[in-house]
Amino acid sequence: MKLSQPIQPIADRFPALEEREVALSFYAPGARVVQVAGGFNDWRPEANPLEHAESGEWLARLLLRPGQYQYRFVVDGVWTDDPQAARSAANPYGGLNSVLTVELDDRADLL
Repeated sequence: MKLSQPIQPIADRFPALEEREVALSFYAPGARVVQVAGGFNDWRPEANPLEHAESGEWLARLLLRPGQYQYRFVVDGVWTDDPQAARSAANPYGGLNSVLTVELDDRADLL
């Protein structure tokens, strides 16, 4: 019986598919809590609270694989649009979700 070689992690075999850091920000100087919910966290706002900066901006850093993700901010319990989003898509509640696109890593030269 021939021993097989260990399987390489997917990021080693396909470096373009590895997670990338994505920064989201929301300006709300008077807010007490700002969270983000979307397809990347099963729409659970508590999974990704943003950190408050002195400038009134709230920041989140996410590790996401390439693809498109719909999301919304939750500001003091109120679901809110991202005014900085370049794209949006209709949601089933009559509003819009913001659309975040995480591009493939272009430094990966395959073949």
